[in-house]
Amino acid sequence: MWRYLVGAVAALLLAGGGLLIWRGGADARSGLPDVPLAARSAAGRDEAVPEPPAASEKTREERRFSRYDKDKDGQVAREEYLASRRKAFARLDANGDGRLDFDEWAIKTTTKFVAADADHDAKLTPVEFAVTKVARKTAPRIACPPATAAKDDEET
Repeated sequence: MWRYLVGAVAALLLAGGGLLIWRGGADARSGLPDVPLAARSAAGRDEAVPEPPAASEKTREERRFSRYDKDKDGQVAREEYLASRRKAFARLDANGDGRLDFDEWAIKTTTKFVAADADHDAKLTPVEFAVTKVARKTAPRIACPPATAAKDDEET
């Protein structure tokens, strides 16, 4: 008998919730202004909510310009513009001759191959090749509590 009573109460709650949702949709279509809760004061009057500041494209460009303009003269010279590329090239140019040969360009990959080749036969077996796998960072898993409380509620 109590199951019928619980079913009837649930049906009434669902019908009431549907009615509230339906009436709420009608009010939104009627053209009433939508005022956020944060804009209402304690007295119930509506107050204007200021927009949060946002970075414009100009400020981003100005920051990028400032990073390149090393001597802060208001202009980016060719040397300043190419400085980051020169540093990257210098890191790769191991012998400092101003030219990159294939071995200098592929030094990271070559070093990885030599480190993985355990028997030094210039060939990688499947086990040795597995050492060259790229390590990817994954998001840590969140530990969830056990679901024993839900089973106890169902039994009563």
